[in-house]
Amino acid sequence: MTVSWGAISAATPLVIVPGLGDSGAAHWQSLWQSAHPRAVRTAPASWDAPDVDDWISAVDVAATSSVAATGELPLLVAHSLGTYAAAWWLAAHPGRARAALLVAPPDPGRDDAPEAIRGFHREALPRIPVPAVAVASTDDPYGSLGHARWYSEQVGARLEVAGAYGHLNDRSGLGSWESGLALLEELAVSTNA
Repeated sequence: MTVSWGAISAATPLVIVPGLGDSGAAHWQSLWQSAHPRAVRTAPASWDAPDVDDWISAVDVAATSSVAATGELPLLVAHSLGTYAAAWWLAAHPGRARAALLVAPPDPGRDDAPEAIRGFHREALPRIPVPAVAVASTDDPYGSLGHARWYSEQVGARLEVAGAYGHLNDRSGLGSWESGLALLEELAVSTNA
């Protein structure tokens, strides 16, 4: 699949922040990463039994390395549980990223939430100091549209409702997810110096 970057320069670093278990080869995050020369992926030690501090540290390592390699602030591209790690990192490190695309935030506080993600549940989330778009599906099995609204209000992101695409992952049939890429391009353009 071809990914067309449009307004996003090849020099613009991307930090890919996957969710629980990482994103597989057919996931749009992986397709974007393989197509972009300045994309790096977080690498927490606890992919399958997520530890909050480990995940936030992994975002820091990836963002720091992308800035060191390019001299440019990155765009964060987070999916699922990665949206929490990205938000906490962004709030704790103002001025170290340009913007964030936060896709399919799950609800770790739901009664039926997988045990592995319950440690990410908080009653409140910090506002993030960069432009951000949160994207939600109307039929996400891991978080309701109401939860996505709560998440986006908490972090200060604009909410975009994608339609009925499940968890907006590789099983959603999105391929390289051109409409998500358009949202990332919009963020890139809005934050150009």
